[in-house]
Amino acid sequence: MKKFIQTLKNIWSIDELRNKILFTLLLVFIYRFGSYIVLPGIDPNKLDALGESTKGGMLGLLDAFVGGAFSKASIFALGIMPYISASIFMQLVTILVPQMAKIQKEGESGRKKINQWTRYLTVIVTAFQAAAYIGYLKSPSMAGAIIPAFSTYFWFSTVVILTVGTLFVMWLGEKITDKGLGNGTSIIIMVGILARLPQAFGQEWSARFTSGAGGILFMLIEVVLLLAIIMGLIMLVQGTRRVPVNYAKQIVGNKQLGGARNFLPLKVNASGVMPIIFAQAILFLPTLFSPGGTASWTKYFTDHTNLGYMLVYTIAVIAFTFLYTALIFNPKQMADDLKRNNGFIPGVKPGQPTADYIGTIMDRITLPGAVLLAFVGILPGIIQLVFGMQESFSTFFGGTSLLIMVGVVLDTLQQIETQLLMRQYDGLMTGNNRLQGRQAVTSGM
Repeated sequence: MKKFIQTLKNIWSIDELRNKILFTLLLVFIYRFGSYIVLPGIDPNKLDALGESTKGGMLGLLDAFVGGAFSKASIFALGIMPYISASIFMQLVTILVPQMAKIQKEGESGRKKINQWTRYLTVIVTAFQAAAYIGYLKSPSMAGAIIPAFSTYFWFSTVVILTVGTLFVMWLGEKITDKGLGNGTSIIIMVGILARLPQAFGQEWSARFTSGAGGILFMLIEVVLLLAIIMGLIMLVQGTRRVPVNYAKQIVGNKQLGGARNFLPLKVNASGVMPIIFAQAILFLPTLFSPGGTASWTKYFTDHTNLGYMLVYTIAVIAFTFLYTALIFNPKQMADDLKRNNGFIPGVKPGQPTADYIGTIMDRITLPGAVLLAFVGILPGIIQLVFGMQESFSTFFGGTSLLIMVGVVLDTLQQIETQLLMRQYDGLMTGNNRLQGRQAVTSGM
């Protein structure tokens, strides 16, 4: 405990790190404050139907990512998700289209071009999603929340405000990345998810407290189980297979270069949260053919406690894990980079044999990683069935929410540790147990 307090003092004593933390907290406060500002023309006292309709499916997932702003009809109702969608599309395009891949390899100028195109695409995506959101607000169950005197201008003003709101949130994320701590987009998503935790915990506590003395014991077991799941998820996020790599010696003048032995880290979960997001999106599509979810077969695509849903979801996550890993992982490029830097894997010839060797290893570690990722995805449903807990609280026991939170926290802590080590302070971890940062959510997505 004494060492932890000293570490906090060291963090606060570094002016640059302290300013970054305060700047990040300020922008996060602005984002959360804006999440409670209701759109013009909406009566906030009549939004109960909107909150009830966003408890499951993709709407519930979107509402969780934006910290409940979607169900509050806030000016930040769409949050930063249109920017995430545009980033996903641009990332896939740079992988599949050779011309875009060439632009990406141009260095800083290429990165700026792609970022600018992503912003333009964000405006288009936001406008379409805003129009869809207006149609959703005008549905029979929610139309009563729109003030009649404002209905004439409601469509135009809402599209403009939602688009500007998303662009402002995107700007906040970029400012956090530039002048704050961590990846701004990832932090905004994590803050939106964490914003619902106190309410979910309070609901679960009330339910357990009213159930009798045994309910308190169950609550303690649930908290311990949540901590155990988080520890296991950290192992999944940071798990790597280290492939030994040797570098040939080179004599340049009187100096000897190379000759070192290193490792090539291959992540067990190289695809991040993308397979879970893709699987949830695919499972949501069939429900569009059953308005209101009245058909009996929709439980296989919406009810995460249904065994059929778990089976379909598991197969989808495993399939998307292999697919997305194949898209983002290029063993041929890795083999060429090793050869260019005079590196080689002991016992394996450089070139194509090295690429085949790396690809084989990646295939072997992707399967257990995919199975574990699918298990994390269905954990909320399993936990809810076993313990009978509230649905809002069970979502924090796995799935996309917990995976994003763990990844962002690890990445932020790794940046803090780097700042400490640069100034000769002890890091957050000692010895060989250094924190390994996770790639930013926007990059992984």
